[in-house]
Amino acid sequence: MAEIKDGDTVRIHYTGTLKDGTTFDSSEGRDPLEFVVGAGHIIKGLDSALPGMQEGEKKTVSIDCADAYGPINPALHQGVPRDAIPDDIPLEVGMQLQMQTPEGQPMPVTVTEIDDEQVMLDANHPLAGRDLVFEFEVVSIDAA
Repeated sequence: MAEIKDGDTVRIHYTGTLKDGTTFDSSEGRDPLEFVVGAGHIIKGLDSALPGMQEGEKKTVSIDCADAYGPINPALHQGVPRDAIPDDIPLEVGMQLQMQTPEGQPMPVTVTEIDDEQVMLDANHPLAGRDLVFEFEVVSIDAA
């Protein structure tokens, strides 16, 4: 039976949890996740767990935040003037907004604080700074 190697296209079913067992994502009830191993399409810690596995094999891996979405970057916390956000957007702490980088790329941010003068935004990935656990099963492998 073929073993997974970099460049292979694989399909997996997975459940991602935090260290406390809270599920943050799962392919349950959906098509398997499909990607090319080693191409950087998924987080490094999960990608590196696949080579050598075979179709039908299951595995559970613990992934340090450095090999997932990285540590929290304080530079990605920024305040913007309250009047720079249109009045028709009802702001709440925890809500997600879509901003644009100076290059015009979309960038999701989370509102962390609001006062009369400014709104604090966090552009870190919601799972930054978190160690993760993935349980997954290799559904199929298409050799490169």
